[in-house]
Amino acid sequence: MLRSVCQIILVFLSVSTACFAQSPSPVSIQVDLAKSQGPLRPIWAWFGYDEPNYTYMKDGKKLLTEIAKLSRVPVFVRAHSLLVTGDGTAALKWGSTNAYTEDAQGKPVYDWTIVDQIFDTYIERGMKPLAQIGFMPEALSSKPQPYRHHWQPGDNYNDIYTGWAYPPKDYAKFATLVYEWVNHSIARYGKKEVESWYWELWNEPNISYWKGTTEEYIKLYDYTADAVKRALPTARIGGPEVTGPNWDVSEKFFRAFLDHVVNGKNYVTGKVGTPLDFITFHAKGAPKVVDGIVQMNMGTQLRDIDKGFEIVASYPTLKKLPIIIGESDPEGCAACSEDLHPQNAYRNGTMYSSYTAASFARKHDLAQARGVNLLGAVTWAFEFEDQPWFRGFRDLATNGVDKPVLNVFRMFGMMQGNRVEVAQNLAYDYRKIKNESVRGEPDINAFAAKDAREAAIMVWNYHDDNKLVASSSVTVQVKGVPGQRVLLQHYRIDQQFSNSYEVWKAMGSPKNPTAEQIAALEKAGQLQLLTSPEWINVKDGTTTLSFSLPRQGVSLLKLSWE
Repeated sequence: MLRSVCQIILVFLSVSTACFAQSPSPVSIQVDLAKSQGPLRPIWAWFGYDEPNYTYMKDGKKLLTEIAKLSRVPVFVRAHSLLVTGDGTAALKWGSTNAYTEDAQGKPVYDWTIVDQIFDTYIERGMKPLAQIGFMPEALSSKPQPYRHHWQPGDNYNDIYTGWAYPPKDYAKFATLVYEWVNHSIARYGKKEVESWYWELWNEPNISYWKGTTEEYIKLYDYTADAVKRALPTARIGGPEVTGPNWDVSEKFFRAFLDHVVNGKNYVTGKVGTPLDFITFHAKGAPKVVDGIVQMNMGTQLRDIDKGFEIVASYPTLKKLPIIIGESDPEGCAACSEDLHPQNAYRNGTMYSSYTAASFARKHDLAQARGVNLLGAVTWAFEFEDQPWFRGFRDLATNGVDKPVLNVFRMFGMMQGNRVEVAQNLAYDYRKIKNESVRGEPDINAFAAKDAREAAIMVWNYHDDNKLVASSSVTVQVKGVPGQRVLLQHYRIDQQFSNSYEVWKAMGSPKNPTAEQIAALEKAGQLQLLTSPEWINVKDGTTTLSFSLPRQGVSLLKLSWE
């Protein structure tokens, strides 16, 4: 009875501490600001999505503005379907630009209008494209029909793989298209700007996104890389964006591609090898419903990441190349809604935000352990225009209202400088989560960084099981603090703070919120302070911070000094 009453309170009052006593076993975390672990790379500042035409729509522009503003560094954006034929109508799992068609005589017709709309939206906000070269224009497809699909959640996922997924009937024409696109980009944005982008070929070619063979993908890569470099020798080109490297089918494709890069005969030049400036692959988790609750599987995602790093590290000449995890998420289908896929019920609330905090910290650990060069990890989540409120897509905002997960990225945006030591004497480290996921004790841990005049410590209370349980008492001992007094700002994401979803439920889950309700939801979607900023004393370079942290909650402790 107590549990059901508590759930009612949580739903309607949005109070996370009203129901449960504190855990009798407090967790102590030690952070040493004096022990640097090298520069903190903003691997989180990468986002992507399937539907490129949402980019310049009302809520798409609003969300991109917010993403750009939360980051001190330029955010990179990756979108599918930038070369797909069509009128630009937006739809789930679909997008088009009509960049390439042919006239009655079979001569190319280039129209960059929609592509420019998309990239202009990024550039205007100080963002940069991770420019995905794909998919196949209808006039170039070796099997063009059927071409336009009309997939909806609940349909067979394989219905999306139509004529755009096939190899070209003319590789030279495809290469000319790529050459013209890069040249057009230089003319529009300038050589220096385009040099700062990343260009890549296709998406997940080891599954049905690519209806050709492995060798045909390799051939297309050679033609594409040659075209990019002819247009701009200093441009950066990479691939192959395989998904699930821990799967033997994926590993076989990945290694075949990398073998060709190192030792293969180039399809265009006839020489050995092909240009590769960065390496990409995808890694996903695997949630499911167990005994009526959502159970995540972070271990599955970390094993994919670790295997991808292991594969790259096995090539001595490639090991130091930058790696971009082109999609790095709790599961695979952003457009598969919660109403039809109950395992995706984690997406609206704080489980998504706590998973994100805990998993991103471990990506750094995995890269360090394998000695590879992790540049970015793309969160494949954006927004779905004009959908029901909180329908449960994997998105960062719903109808222009930010969801809790976006506030984790706001927290990351306040972290800079060098990563510093967090003592690894807690219930989990990256190895244990990789092997077991988080099925026993909760993962209560931290990720910390220090700059010249500030430090930021992210603390989370994560568990794979989305259950309401008692909050935990957490003590963070911070060593190596300069000065005798520091300003503490404590930001929080939980049931009560920085959580538009709980506010929406407390309103009665309105299908058509009023203007007043929308304003309240927008406010609730922003990152909020748990308490007022306060000055705290430091003795012998050490200060201790104690607080209660609810399950699936995330805190950011920001310390600043003169």
